[in-house]
Amino acid sequence: MKRLKFTQDEGTLFYKELIQRTDQYFTDNGLEKTGNTLFKFKMVLYFAAVALFYTLMITATALPLFYGWYLLMGLAVLLTAFNVSHDAAHGVAVKSKFWNKILFQISFNLQGNNAYVWGKNHNESHHLYTNVEGSDIDVLHNPLFRMTETQPLKWFHRYQVYYAPLLYLLYSLNWFLFREALMLFNYSSRTIKVVIPPGEVIKLILFKVLYIGYMMVLPALVLPFGWEHVIGAFLLNHLLVSLIFVAVLGVSHVSDYVVHPLPDADGRLKMSWPTLQMRTSVDYNADSVFFNWTLGGFNAHAVHHLLPQICHVHYLRLLPIFRDVAQKHGVVYMEMPYWDSLKAHFRFLKKMGTDEHLERSEFHQYAPNPS
Repeated sequence: MKRLKFTQDEGTLFYKELIQRTDQYFTDNGLEKTGNTLFKFKMVLYFAAVALFYTLMITATALPLFYGWYLLMGLAVLLTAFNVSHDAAHGVAVKSKFWNKILFQISFNLQGNNAYVWGKNHNESHHLYTNVEGSDIDVLHNPLFRMTETQPLKWFHRYQVYYAPLLYLLYSLNWFLFREALMLFNYSSRTIKVVIPPGEVIKLILFKVLYIGYMMVLPALVLPFGWEHVIGAFLLNHLLVSLIFVAVLGVSHVSDYVVHPLPDADGRLKMSWPTLQMRTSVDYNADSVFFNWTLGGFNAHAVHHLLPQICHVHYLRLLPIFRDVAQKHGVVYMEMPYWDSLKAHFRFLKKMGTDEHLERSEFHQYAPNPS
């Protein structure tokens, strides 16, 4: 991963005051930045939902019920990832570092994916160098897609806006089966090399085997529906998870509003780190209680990127401060209704598939309405 340097600009003072104002909010209200009672309730609720739906699935007496409970279990697992795993990875789910690590390991590894790979690279790569090719692990370098202006434009990229939704449906299955496994052989569609320690390699393999065991082998052994239906439910579950996952996260950094900045020859970006976060993140319905509850604050992505040390349950109260400080320092905060962010995502795919250089859409501020 290329280590980069930043340049001070208006975002530097914006960030300094943002930290001061948010710190003051927690001090004045006698609150911790980690998860509160509401978070603990959500955590218990989502873990309990996973256990409940799995129990109902594994004891189902009719095929429609089996499929229904299986998909609801998959949805509950995804909501647990949004609401628990992510905050635990940042060390803000609870006050204890030990229990944050345990929560993250349990909730992530049991999904069949490796917690170390995602946690380390998410915190040390994506959050630090968002959308910078060669430094942000989440910037794809897959020949089927063209995601940055430095990637060569191929004839078939003009169709990526059409075939992307179909490939998106395979996102979760690809992650489980290939993404981490190929990293073991030093191959990745990411723009940086990922090194997995030997201990994590063992855990990666063991948890994938365990995942297959309780998601496929056990249901096939104890239920009378046959392997074909178990495999069918498994695949449908991954299609559903992929659809929701990409719909939630794909619009935040892959948009024709955001930038993919390039460092100079000395490895310096011509902007500060806070400015990078604000120019590479799109928020949608940031003040929606429903989205905050279900998506764990992923819809307020700029807020999260600048304040990763704060649990998502506090975002709704911090949003007025965030907007006020951004406006005061002339820093553009890109927030919009979800539908607009989705359209911007597909505009980006279309433009990147037909034009050498991306013509970015001009962002127009809108008046948010709580929902």
